Amino acid sequence: MTQDEMDAGVGVGEGGETSSGTQPDGKAENGVAVAFGRQLKLLRVRAGLDRVEFGKRVGYAAQSVASFEQGRRIPQPEFIDKADRVLDAGGLLVALKEELARSQYPAFFRDAARLEAKAVALCVYGLYAVPGLLQTADYARAGFQQERPLLDDEVIEQGVSARLARQEIYDRRPAPLLSFIVDEAVLRRPIGGRTALHGQLEHMLRLGDKRNVEVQVMPLDREDHAALGGPFTLIDTAQGQRIAYAEVQGDSRLYTGRAAVRELEARYGIIRSQALTPRESSEFIEKLLGEK
Repeated sequence: MTQDEMDAGVGVGEGGETSSGTQPDGKAENGVAVAFGRQLKLLRVRAGLDRVEFGKRVGYAAQSVASFEQGRRIPQPEFIDKADRVLDAGGLLVALKEELARSQYPAFFRDAARLEAKAVALCVYGLYAVPGLLQTADYARAGFQQERPLLDDEVIEQGVSARLARQEIYDRRPAPLLSFIVDEAVLRRPIGGRTALHGQLEHMLRLGDKRNVEVQVMPLDREDHAALGGPFTLIDTAQGQRIAYAEVQGDSRLYTGRAAVRELEARYGIIRSQALTPRESSEFIEKLLGEK
């Protein structure tokens, strides 16, 4: 097992292939959030503050405080910092911040999310929907709203918040190299409606303008296509290791074995050559934006 795998909490199976398991029910209890909430309530009561007064001191509504204490919502990092100071917790709440951040993702994605956050390079192929790192809030929310079985509103908003939190990767320094290949069909599918799709396409253009980001489109009229088996991501770690992540129908796998990773590397290299260039892709997306 590599240091990356130990840091990520990943267990390696036969052939160097790892599995994070299946997607849990959207209503499943988040143990870390529940534990944090109980600790927060104990500290608030100890300080002699009701939820309204405490909320005023940290800049949050009493309703939000109640949600945090009941483990129904994961608090933002700034709330945790303020609460720790206001309640004189001595770092007790801050110590849980990293675990809380990790727990906001579904169980099947947590290992991949940790690796993604520290990656020096990512190669992402999107076949069914716009990759999460490229999504707008409206597009992400529409995707969660279409999940079956239906998700509670709070679960949906938590999912949106977690997905957008991943996009902090764009502000990291040194900046990681990010490559995205997205099928044309994805860019034409109006998830969330035409307005949401329009905003999504504009967002992709803005991200594609970043020097460390390449967005490429795989046109529908290509006769050759080397990766119809599903979406996947290649993750390069700071230690020089490349790991692959694939997900379908809530089942996910991390691949660390060289044979499996090499196969997906080859597929990505081929579709990268088959897709439009980044400049051609930008022009293609602009053309889509102009269509009625």
